[in-house]
This record gives sequence, C-alpha cells and structure tokens, in this order.
Amino acid sequence: MLTKAVDFYAPEVLEDPYPLYARLRVETPVFFDPEWDLTFFARHRDVVGILKDRRFGRDVRHALGPDEVDREVYERIYPSRYPTWTRYIRDSFIDLEPPRHTRIRRLVQWAFTRRASESYRPRMETTAERAIRVAVERGHMEAVAEYATPIPLTMIAELLGIPPADQPQLLAWSHAIVRLFDREVTDEEGRAAERATIEFVEYVRELLAERRRRPGDDLVSAMIAAEHEGDVLSEDELVSTCILTLNAGHEATVHAITNGLLALARHPDAYRWLREDPEGRAASAADELLRFDAPLQMFERWVLEDLDWDGVALRRGTKVGLLFGSANHDEAVFGRPEELNLARNPNPYVSFGAGIHYCVGAPLAKVELEVAYRTFARYVTSFHAEPDPADRVKSLVFRGLRRLPLVFD
Repeated sequence: MLTKAVDFYAPEVLEDPYPLYARLRVETPVFFDPEWDLTFFARHRDVVGILKDRRFGRDVRHALGPDEVDREVYERIYPSRYPTWTRYIRDSFIDLEPPRHTRIRRLVQWAFTRRASESYRPRMETTAERAIRVAVERGHMEAVAEYATPIPLTMIAELLGIPPADQPQLLAWSHAIVRLFDREVTDEEGRAAERATIEFVEYVRELLAERRRRPGDDLVSAMIAAEHEGDVLSEDELVSTCILTLNAGHEATVHAITNGLLALARHPDAYRWLREDPEGRAASAADELLRFDAPLQMFERWVLEDLDWDGVALRRGTKVGLLFGSANHDEAVFGRPEELNLARNPNPYVSFGAGIHYCVGAPLAKVELEVAYRTFARYVTSFHAEPDPADRVKSLVFRGLRRLPLVFD
C-alpha cells in the first residue's frame, strides 16, 4: 500500500475536490496518509463494501482496549481533554455498535420514517415559501442564513419541541460542537466545543424535566415514553440523542441545500429542466444534487480485526477514511459523473452511508431537500451565485459554505 500525504485543505481542493478524487481513483485508490493516520479508500466499491462489513465499526471501545489502538488516533476520536463532548457526542447511537446501537436506534427510528417525515412537509413548505417570497421581492438573498438554515432548523426544533426564541442558541452550539470532528480543529475551537456541549447538555436536561412534568406532542416526550420489551432510554441516552438529532438533522442538511443551490446556479440548463416540473422532478433532483456535491465528504471506520481487503493488509485498532465525495463520482458506477444530471437513474450515491449505520434521518432529509428545491424553482425564474472562496468551510468531513449570496435575474 502506498503512503501519500494529500493536502485536503489546499484552497483549490476546498473549492473543488473532485479533480483530486478522480486522480486518486486512477493512481492511488487506496493509500495511507501519515498526517491523518488513516488508510483512505476512494472507490465506490470499497467505500460501500467497508460500510457494510462488520469487521469495521464506528466505535472501537466495545472490541478493543485503549492500549490496543493507535493512541494518537484514539485521542483524536475520543479526546480526554474534552470529556463532556466525548461522553455525549461519541456516545450518541450513531457512534455506537450493536447491541447498544440497535436498541437505541429501534427506540427512535419511528420518528424518521417516510410516513412521519411526510407529515412534516406542510410546515417545511410554509417556512420555505415565507423565506423565498421575501427574497424574491428584494431581488437577492444570502442563501445559508435566509433559506438553507431555516428549513431544517425550524423543523428539527419543532420536532424536539424547542421554542423559536431558543433556536439561535441551539444553532450556535451545533456549529461549535461539530468542529471537533475535523482534524484541523484548533485548541480554541476544541474548548468552544466542550463549552457548547456542557451548555447544550444542561439545556436538554431542563427540557427533559419539563416534558416529564408536562408531556407534549414532540419527539422528546415520545422518547421519554418510548419502550420496547421493557427497555427504555436512560437519561444520558435521551440527552445524547436530542443533541444528535439537532446536529445531524441541521448541519448536514444546511450544507446539502446550499451546495445544491450553488450547483443549480452553475448549471442553468439543469435548473431550467427542474423549473419545467418542480413538483414531479424535485425528488430526482435532490438525489442527484446529494451525489454531485455531498455535504458529508468523509467518514471514518475502525478496523476491528486484522484483515486483508482486496490485497491491502489492515491492522486491528487502526482506522480507515472513506471518501464519500470520491465514491459518488466513481466512473465505474456513474456515467459521466462530473455532469449534473437531475434525471439520473439509477443513482446509488453513498451520501447517507450504508449498512446498519445508514442515516436514520434520511427520509426526513430527503423531504426537506425536495421542499427546498421545489419551492425555490416555483418562485425563482433564474439566478446566479456570488460565492466567496473564503467562505468555504475548512473541513474534509463537512463540505459547505458559511455564506452564499444569490442574485435573482
């Protein structure tokens, strides 16, 4: 296996990583990066295969002791200097393995089924229409704050029963918390993530106490009451699941909507195709835009046992990096992958993952994206984007923009 140091944070890569991914798939589809201390996989078949293989896991603590893993990697994933973040973020069910992952997911997944997600559609449409009407009258908008953020944030906050006045604070906590997922996080950002987690945990504990006194028609009340064969969620599991719901349900969806709008601005022919039938074509467009510029570009997995992966020796206790963005552009799976084809079918993108950790919120996210693109296309005839490269989120995990000015033509 080749050792290769890749500068994923080079300005040209942050702006457009797909030419780099194309070279990697041809030249070094599997390589070890000493900076990340990860073995990276760039091909679709490897990424999907590893996601479905139980010899790899999101968590390692159930299988190996701290002395059996790479200490530097272990400390990056479970940072001891940020104990509250590690306890509540790394112990959310998305980061656990069976049987803990199975039991918690079973108790919460009903809230994110396609049927449940469709029931939220009218509220999403109201939020989207209100935002786009104001922007169209004005002739421009800043898409991240004024459109991409309100749709999922309003939905998730309502789902959790959080009052509108508290939503800006939750947004600030979420932004701070997710920075610790990236290797380039600074000490200052790490301390901010720990403070945000402490404050968020306290907020959720108060919310849980209030819902126990006065249950409502929301996910928090339902999770408190949820039971399966005598099993219920503990206090810490309730707290971590609430935080996960906001962070995962908001952060990635905002980036997905923003990336999609930027792609449509740069591909006016595709946007005209969507505008011809927004109602009938928004679902297909959402899938293709998720493939074309995924909001989550890289996920990691622990190697739980010594194994040989297609001739590559992997040692237990190490980690692999799965390049979702590269897998979504693999020429072996997608015809003309650099072309934005909103009618693409089939479209086996990996933006929601695969296997037992397939995103539990995928049905809700897809409805949010469909509403965002359908509503936008109904009201906006044509538009162009004016992104500033400096507004790119500096991350290999999350791909998005902090700001995206749009001008309606």
